[in-house]
Amino acid sequence: MVPLPAWGRQPVLSLMRSDFPLWGVFPMSDKLRLGVLVSGSGTNLQAIIDASLTGKIDAEVALVISNKSDAFALERAAFHGIPALHVRVGKNGTPDYAVGDEAQAAALREHGVGLVCLAGYMRMTGPAVMAAFPGAVMNIHPALLPSFPGVNVQWTAQEYGVRVSGCTVHFADEEFDRGPIVIQAAVPVLQGDDGEALAHRILRFEHLIYPQAIQWFAQGRLHLDGRHVMVDAAPDPLTIDGGLISPGLDLDL
Repeated sequence: MVPLPAWGRQPVLSLMRSDFPLWGVFPMSDKLRLGVLVSGSGTNLQAIIDASLTGKIDAEVALVISNKSDAFALERAAFHGIPALHVRVGKNGTPDYAVGDEAQAAALREHGVGLVCLAGYMRMTGPAVMAAFPGAVMNIHPALLPSFPGVNVQWTAQEYGVRVSGCTVHFADEEFDRGPIVIQAAVPVLQGDDGEALAHRILRFEHLIYPQAIQWFAQGRLHLDGRHVMVDAAPDPLTIDGGLISPGLDLDL
């Protein structure tokens, strides 16, 4: 088995090509430092922040980066005094994509990040970030991978007629929604559900399993065995609020 890596107020800034700021050294603590990449409202970011502030995870959000300047997640970060950046990232394969990828990797390194968390980030993680944080990039996806990769998958799953859907935390690799799975939660798809109702039900479980996966990483309890993520002292599967989480939760979220 391969062991995975152990683990002041700033305004929202726009990061474009040559204007990357030199941040200096941030105070370090004994907590795992997280860099969170976002594109939207940031509810999973908020769940991570809340778990950190209440001491439920041995981690703190050191930096939030969004590819969209108007993402509400940046406002969440600013409210909590967390450094927040807008980094323009073009479409995959374009020069702007490569520039944005390098800028993200540099900012994450400058802030002493030990784990990169993708939380509703609507771009492919670039090679510079992946190379800078090998085995230390996680993603949350609102479906039971490998079923329904991609975007708007809650609506796709409902339209397909599945009886069970859910969410997945996995390690990211060079392809969308493909990396080794850490934890999953399954929820029922009820008669009469539309995509929005299903998305809301799934989101509740996203907020449970992402902080848990981060805590296992911070504790050094995750190991790779091929495509399998092994969790030291893994809890038994847990039934809660009509859903099933596997492995179960250690945290009281």
